[in-house]
Amino acid sequence: MHVAHPPDDAVLTGRLLEGRTVVISGAGRARGIGRATARLLLAHGARVALLDQDEQEVLQAAAAVAAGTGDAIGLRCDVTRMQDCQDAVARVRAWSSASGRIDVLINNAGVTQKRGTADITAEDYDLVTDVVLRGTIQLTQAALPVMRAQGRASVVMISSMSAQQGGGIFGGAHYCAAKAGVLGFTRALAREFGPEGIRANAITPGLVLTDFSRSGRTDEEKHASASAWPIPRAGSPREIAGACLFLASDLSSYMTGATLDVNGGAYMR
Repeated sequence: MHVAHPPDDAVLTGRLLEGRTVVISGAGRARGIGRATARLLLAHGARVALLDQDEQEVLQAAAAVAAGTGDAIGLRCDVTRMQDCQDAVARVRAWSSASGRIDVLINNAGVTQKRGTADITAEDYDLVTDVVLRGTIQLTQAALPVMRAQGRASVVMISSMSAQQGGGIFGGAHYCAAKAGVLGFTRALAREFGPEGIRANAITPGLVLTDFSRSGRTDEEKHASASAWPIPRAGSPREIAGACLFLASDLSSYMTGATLDVNGGAYMR
């Protein structure tokens, strides 16, 4: 059986985001969607601000993806704190060479937790929902005045296949609900600010080879769990990054309020 593999780097080259400034939350981890997205968007000419609550990790991430070019900056930001979000936006504007613009915002920060519905405590709910949903709304709110003044921007939300099918990968009911909330927020944002030139779209990844779930499963075990899917393997962070690039760029200029499924065919609507 032939199995489709991730594309070579050469497939995703070009300059689709030349001169644009991008902000990505949750971008610190070495094996994460945020860092992979930063690397790809930098290759397409963007200047990228990486945000994460772990300052040392995000500084290292920015240095790693920029490779000495100065086109990436790492900033500590706890998206559950509105002041952090506002401070991060102000620092990005001061750093950006494009007159303080924020052309693309990618809301990727998240946390998951495996819990049965009856076992979810108030503390569990707050932990997951504060980062996944409130953090997404707050960082968007902080960036909105800049994007509205520009009259053009793209907001990309990282939701989850769990939001669509009620779990099945990792994360409890509170995680599924928070990620479903992200989809609702995406559509509301698209409807409200489309007339002002701001597009908002969501991506729902399936099983991806990151350390996000902290499940302890190896990559081989994750691939095995996907063996019955139409594309019988887990995805790579770079493949989610490719979807982010599409939604961030003018290739998707007539798309807003959409949900882009990137899951190897595991869930089809």
